Amino acid sequence: MNRKTALITGGATGIGKKTAIQLAENGYQLVINYRNSESEAVFLAKHLNDCFGTKNITVQGDVAQEEDCIRIVKETFRTFSSVDVLVHNAGPYIHERKKLTDYSFEEWNYLIQGNLSAVFYLSKLIIPGMRKQNWGRIITLGYDRAETAPGWIYRSAFAAAKTGLASLTRTIAMEEAQHGITANMVCPGDITNEWKEKNIDASIAARHENHSFGRQGTGEDIARVIAFLTDEKSDFITGSIIPITGGADVLGKALKI
Repeated sequence: MNRKTALITGGATGIGKKTAIQLAENGYQLVINYRNSESEAVFLAKHLNDCFGTKNITVQGDVAQEEDCIRIVKETFRTFSSVDVLVHNAGPYIHERKKLTDYSFEEWNYLIQGNLSAVFYLSKLIIPGMRKQNWGRIITLGYDRAETAPGWIYRSAFAAAKTGLASLTRTIAMEEAQHGITANMVCPGDITNEWKEKNIDASIAARHENHSFGRQGTGEDIARVIAFLTDEKSDFITGSIIPITGGADVLGKALKI
């Protein structure tokens, strides 16, 4: 069987991990990129190898660094002949609430490069191969209403990068449509760390009234949509910004915290 290959940045933990599992279930062989989570990445790759009989590798690299992006792609092509799906899940984030003037130059540059420039680096290196086979899927991750370029208080660098990424994602979709390549952005709602690696069934079991939809969002909610976008018959969906928020006003909540 000629399996397709997916590269998932930040794929060792959280939403990236749930996406890796979902794609492996669908027959994809995986390149699991990680920055610091080596043991988690190696364990996940072996687990997926054993469970699904797919060939999966791990590649260390910080996507905020241009040279690391180049190395990630080179190491990928040493094992696999192509990258059919690029899921840009990794995205630096500073949890401390800071006004724009409180960011250091280094923090600002790191967030912009990791969340925006990294997609340019990886796409530039991977898209030519997708063009040759006339097929490819690029999926980026954003945040609620990123396509409208809203302000996000105390998150200026992250928000600026992701709203720029929304435009970049749509531009890739238009430029590459003739080559059978789609590009879409998935925008998770407020999924807390403890729920990023959990399944929908666990959320349903813990359903309560504090959520607008009645339950907590999970990593599986996001992974299912990403997997759908990689399907052969999802080729008519491109240039889309897809919110997965359970109807929650994520930015409105941020104002109240």
